[in-house]
Amino acid sequence: MLCSISGEAPQHPVASSKSGNVYEKRLIEAYIAENHKDPVNGEELEVADLIDLKSARVVAPRPPTLTSIPSLLSTFQNEWDALALESYTIRQQLNQTRQELATALYNHDAAIRVIARLTRERDEARDALSKVTVSAGGASNGDAMQVDSEGLPEELVAKVDSTREQLSKTRKKRQVPQEWATSETIEKYAVTTTSDPLFPGASAVALDSAGELALFGGKDGVAGVYSIAENKVQQSFQVGSAVTDAVWFGSQPIVSSASGAVKIFGENEVTFTSHAGAANALSMHPSGEILASVGVDKSLVFYDLVAAKAVNQIYTSSELTTAAFSPDGHLFAAGGADGEIKFFNVTTGENAANFELGGPVQGLVFSENGYWFAAVAKGSQTVTVFDLRKQGKAAEAKVLEVGGTVDTIAWDYSGQFLAAAGPGGLTVSQYTKSSKAWSEPLRTAVPATALAWGPEALSLVTVNSDGVVTILGSA
Repeated sequence: MLCSISGEAPQHPVASSKSGNVYEKRLIEAYIAENHKDPVNGEELEVADLIDLKSARVVAPRPPTLTSIPSLLSTFQNEWDALALESYTIRQQLNQTRQELATALYNHDAAIRVIARLTRERDEARDALSKVTVSAGGASNGDAMQVDSEGLPEELVAKVDSTREQLSKTRKKRQVPQEWATSETIEKYAVTTTSDPLFPGASAVALDSAGELALFGGKDGVAGVYSIAENKVQQSFQVGSAVTDAVWFGSQPIVSSASGAVKIFGENEVTFTSHAGAANALSMHPSGEILASVGVDKSLVFYDLVAAKAVNQIYTSSELTTAAFSPDGHLFAAGGADGEIKFFNVTTGENAANFELGGPVQGLVFSENGYWFAAVAKGSQTVTVFDLRKQGKAAEAKVLEVGGTVDTIAWDYSGQFLAAAGPGGLTVSQYTKSSKAWSEPLRTAVPATALAWGPEALSLVTVNSDGVVTILGSA
């Protein structure tokens, strides 16, 4: 007989009535005193459940002292018994831990597989939703039109080409008008007008061609035309959901909304619903007859404003947050939530180039020189100026340190002054072509979520998150 704990022949063998295994009495009693279980099958076990087994044995002598060899042997025996019990317990715990680890690993693997499947199904559903064919209807004709990505119609291609040719001829020879603002003028900018809170949560502003009316929109779903001279709202429009951007079509206001609608107000009101989700930004073509919008459904849409219909829809790989036509109108830039700025040929819809910003694109504007554009990432304190003529890291012509979070940027028509604003204030950076150097003629604590240059850059129109309109100019 061998002890099931120590693996040796027991001096005082006992058997468990629960499992039938043989143990050394002192070892099993010590185990029961601590665990109250049978060490083999784990059933409840008490000392009374042990059965003494008869075997021939030698009567042990009197307890010796540690001064003799027998006493040392007895001490060693006790130490060995303790080690045997501890070793057996460790083996049991190791086996139990292995079983628990195997179960945990199985559960973890199953969870990973479920998460991967759900993620794949979610992405497939989003992609399918973004490619659902939607209609863009107008009050002018009431007919729904199925949009595609096959390029613009021939009449719009001709309009884009003629506009590019006309503007390209004059751009290089264009001189800054004498009456245009100078750095000395901008240095003296101060607050000339401040309104009451008018457009809560406003994040867009657009000036009409005369620079007398400003179009705003807020999170409450109301857009308004604000008279700069009279310092009051002349007209209000119900959009239905939060206004995300605004532009002018001649004298008609156009706004995009969080519901995905693009609305043209005025005599002939039109509503486009091409986006499956929020329409994040708008941009007007230099011809004044083509509008572009981008949205969370990863698409950009071109509209023929004269015919009041959507004519082309192009899908990308990420949500689009900002939009801008190049100064001559042959390129269209769309900033994405993935930090990539994508350039498209307006007439064909083909992807022409991509630039990496390093974060979700918050703002995007072109310089009138035709080859510079500025972009800012969400939450960034810098504005990056890119050169279209270069690629990769070399395309970053300048990184402007603003000193605070930037929510909005705007380049004046002369291409000299780049304004950047956020909750901490507003700055104007100037590029001097003769010295090829940057300077900062203005830094003010006026916060803004959106801004626009007034006529001849003699003023700046801003709105903050509370909907307060502030005009800066020469006092």
